[in-house]
Amino acid sequence: MGGLHRRDLIAALLFAFLAAGIVSLPMLDVLDGLSIDILTWLRSETHGPLHDPADSPAVVVALDEETYRTPPFAGTPYVTWTRDIGRVMTAVLDGGAKVVGFDVIFPTSIEQSQVEFGDETLGSRVKGFDRDFLRALNAAARNGKVVLGRVQHSEQPVEPFPAMQIASGRRQNLRPLNVYSDPDEIIRRVPLTFISDGTPDPSMAVELAARALGERPQLAADGTMTLGGYAIPSAVPNTFTLNFDGGGEDIPTYSLADLYQCVEKGDAEFFRRNFANRVVLIGTVTDLEDRKITSKRFATGIEGAFAPRCALPAASKEGRFERDSMSGVYIHATAVNNLLRHEVLRELGRAWSWAAAFGLALVATGGALLLGPVPAMVAFLVATAAWTGLALWAFLQALALPLIDPLLAGLGAGGFTVAYRFMIADKDKRLLRKSFALYLAPAVIDKMMASDKLPQLGGETRQITVYFSDVAGFSSFSEKMSPTELVTLMNEYLSAMTDIIEAHGGYVDKYIGDAIVAMFGAPADDPNHALNAVRAALECRAKLEDLNRTSAAFKGHKLGQRIGLNSGEALVGNMGSRRRLNYTMMGDIVNLASRLEGANKYFATAIMASEMTAAQADSAIVWRELDAIRVKGRETPVKILEPLGETGRVNSEQQRIAAVYADGLARWRQRDFAGAAAAFARIAAVDPPAALFLERAKTFAAHPPGPDWEPVNTLEGK
Repeated sequence: MGGLHRRDLIAALLFAFLAAGIVSLPMLDVLDGLSIDILTWLRSETHGPLHDPADSPAVVVALDEETYRTPPFAGTPYVTWTRDIGRVMTAVLDGGAKVVGFDVIFPTSIEQSQVEFGDETLGSRVKGFDRDFLRALNAAARNGKVVLGRVQHSEQPVEPFPAMQIASGRRQNLRPLNVYSDPDEIIRRVPLTFISDGTPDPSMAVELAARALGERPQLAADGTMTLGGYAIPSAVPNTFTLNFDGGGEDIPTYSLADLYQCVEKGDAEFFRRNFANRVVLIGTVTDLEDRKITSKRFATGIEGAFAPRCALPAASKEGRFERDSMSGVYIHATAVNNLLRHEVLRELGRAWSWAAAFGLALVATGGALLLGPVPAMVAFLVATAAWTGLALWAFLQALALPLIDPLLAGLGAGGFTVAYRFMIADKDKRLLRKSFALYLAPAVIDKMMASDKLPQLGGETRQITVYFSDVAGFSSFSEKMSPTELVTLMNEYLSAMTDIIEAHGGYVDKYIGDAIVAMFGAPADDPNHALNAVRAALECRAKLEDLNRTSAAFKGHKLGQRIGLNSGEALVGNMGSRRRLNYTMMGDIVNLASRLEGANKYFATAIMASEMTAAQADSAIVWRELDAIRVKGRETPVKILEPLGETGRVNSEQQRIAAVYADGLARWRQRDFAGAAAAFARIAAVDPPAALFLERAKTFAAHPPGPDWEPVNTLEGK
């Protein structure tokens, strides 16, 4: 590029400023969340887990699929599992666990059941069923070792049944399990506190971490929280951002079924070895219950109780697969780990995000101004890779730099700058393109612009499909119209047909009155030129039927159409004089396509294709062979076919008619003229080509041709 003008520099700065401002708008904050999701995935792919799962401060006791299949839990509702859960909880605490949190809520007790059972209710029959469980809760609560979960709703919270709350000390050991969803419904944050009875209560994760540390969280007047000297980062007020190390695989998970068997065998050492100084969360880990989409959605692991076993065989990963969701209990376990490890994600404020976006946008605009399009794109990709690497390194330090915002800002600013260069620096080329657009094919103009040369005379041999079309009876109805009406009608017709031809990759060579001459397969290469030409012909036929019904210009003038298609080698290129040229085609296949267009009137058809076109279009089109003909000016006969429609779109009646016609044609070629007449007579009333063949068959049945007769129809006219 030539020397930069002051206006170019100002424009580049303006584009960078605007692009950074747009991506920093509050309505696009969802991009920050997406950046965290992508960085979580990148870190997982490039570095794997940051911590050994064996060192996880939090572990999970899972009410999992295995528990539902294993006695004594199999076949029973989980409300009846309370006594066994209580025994496992006691064993876990005896093993040295710092605190147990319940991510599963028992809102009812089997003792409360009002279902009639004999002369009494089921609840009265099992009175005292939960006594051992409640005693275990009470013992743990007295030592501050248990926290029950509740879910806050605007109207009625979901809480443990009353006796369970009383046994655990009511509010002092009851904490909310609610999580925070971003505007895109993805969970990336956990609340710090909830207001209950006018006072703030810590969330479940904060409460568990505080009890593990033996410290109470300190809430400042501005809403920030400190726990054990750690100032918890908070980008969204009253929340902290989760920093997922893995999914389920980085949180040791123990099946309730195995721990129950471990209690039964009295293996206290197993509990000391696996739960000492741990925060334990009891929750569901199943394929259906409590599934959450989180910032780990692109890199979730295979969930399951894969921690060391005490009694049951080790769990297998066979048949399991990664999903974009995770069990909700892992959200709380991750939050606890983040707090205890001081690894809560820190996010930059809006001003820093804007600065990052502005910086990358400046790089993009500078490259677009100083370099050509390809080098500028390479430079931007290098800058993108560098920024991604920096963001990944920062993420390893628990700092979430914006990733998507700067990249979009750079892409947008670079795009604006390229457009600016095009509009200011390339005016001459644009004028040239506009001047030739109405006369040359787009592909020809593109080649001319790329070479910086005007078109020159010359051609090449190419495989193409030639398309000829004409309006049936044009002369008769055009004489009855005024010039203005005729021009309006033909412009609408030619525009509609041209749009369809070009939409299928065709190039309109020329208009000859009401006729359209087009080619498929040149100037742009198209290996499916025959199929695209047939599809264009079928759509043109349908469009003309629609215009006859709906167009005001066509009112009172029902137009018919004849289309001829032929495929093969032709000479294509810029042809004409040294001062005036046209991109066109020459060759025998062009002449044959023209003859096939005219041959439609002998068979009362709208579309006719040569056997060469039908062979190249292959099975994507349903065909019927019409005849073998010899056209004027060509000695070699050619088989002609009519496309009935695309495969799968031809109705049963069309297929029936085609089958009967094929039978009649076969009999005709075998000199069974009476049989051919009988076949064609079955469909002559609804099929014009059959009606025409019927008359020919009747004539030959009455006056058979000589022995030198061949089943080829020689057409004398064009």
